[in-house]
Amino acid sequence: MTATKPISTSLVREPARPRRRWGLRIFVTLLLMVLLTPLVSAGYVVLVSRQDDRTPTDALLVLGAAQYWSRPSPVLEARLAHAKSLYDAGVASRIITVGGKQPGDRTTEAQAGQSWLTDQGVPADVVTAIPTGSDTLASLQAVAALMRENHWTSLTIVTDPAHEARSLAIARALGIDARPSPTRSGAGSSLTADYVARESAGLLLFLVRDRRAVDQVVGPA
Repeated sequence: MTATKPISTSLVREPARPRRRWGLRIFVTLLLMVLLTPLVSAGYVVLVSRQDDRTPTDALLVLGAAQYWSRPSPVLEARLAHAKSLYDAGVASRIITVGGKQPGDRTTEAQAGQSWLTDQGVPADVVTAIPTGSDTLASLQAVAALMRENHWTSLTIVTDPAHEARSLAIARALGIDARPSPTRSGAGSSLTADYVARESAGLLLFLVRDRRAVDQVVGPA
């Protein structure tokens, strides 16, 4: 009887996995990243919009919005009114208004905000106007320079709820210990889908494109 010769295990090979499976996995992973990243960003915008940190800080910052012939727009007025309520509550002993002007304007957003606050009884020496900045990044860079000069480190940012997340991200990139306190009533305080979408895109754009170019200004050198 002839013995059966054993088959060498070295000759037995596992079937190779098709390369297309790896390509499919990479494609699915990238697709999920593309789809989920905006959703995560939008979720973060909504999460921050609901925060209201009343921890005492060095100053309250009212981010600029439109003004008309020295009169704050409804959005800016809502921010100023909220800042005044925080000042009255003792959250900070000073208020900073910020924002430049459009061509043809006779005054700046910062000056219009300063005038509104003093008209409402806030002492003039408490309010500092920084009449520069045409966007959030430029405005916060100007504020950070003022804070460094005065050795301030913390700030309560007053703006619309949907705008708060991007504002905090920029401020913290500049080294500011920033706290959120968005408006709760008035123009701009509604968390609309359109506003959330725009701010989610703006936040991602800052993190991906602009963040690396922002230097720390406040805090340790």
